[in-house]
Amino acid sequence: MILLMGLPGAGKGTQGKIMADQHGMHLISMGEIIRLYVTGERRARMLAGELLEDDEVINILERVLDSIPNKDLCVLDGFPRTVHQADWLLEKSKQDNFSVSHVIHLDAGEDTVRSRLRARGRLDDKEEVIEERFKEYKELTQPLIDWFNEHDIDVININAERSVDEVNNDVTRSLNL
Repeated sequence: MILLMGLPGAGKGTQGKIMADQHGMHLISMGEIIRLYVTGERRARMLAGELLEDDEVINILERVLDSIPNKDLCVLDGFPRTVHQADWLLEKSKQDNFSVSHVIHLDAGEDTVRSRLRARGRLDDKEEVIEERFKEYKELTQPLIDWFNEHDIDVININAERSVDEVNNDVTRSLNL
């Protein structure tokens, strides 16, 4: 399993789709899955930039993972976002006999991703929501990069401020795909 991490708008979804298509992998996009599952008040909270509770997200992902026969051939976009979620994923990998082989950290600055997010125009890409997502990323998700290194999971930093093709070439070369 390969994890994609980075600020919202860094290109995780784009790179995940390319990797899945080029290498016959399953793509699990937590953002897309959550947008399908979540309704009502939880959807309103999410559209305001608030992350769902860890256990809500874990329960959704667990259902998805249980339906995939070869989890080693997965690209996971948007999970984990917290240490609790990362702990759960490593425990799940032990139970289900798969490995988290790499973390691809798509590194892009806030100005770059802010302009990308404005251009894509999703409902949750309003300025105040973008700022909230940046804040949550810095507080909760960015520390996971060190956490993965401490757990002997290879973190590969990729400059994501370049073209889609340039980023994909670096990802492919880094993973020896």
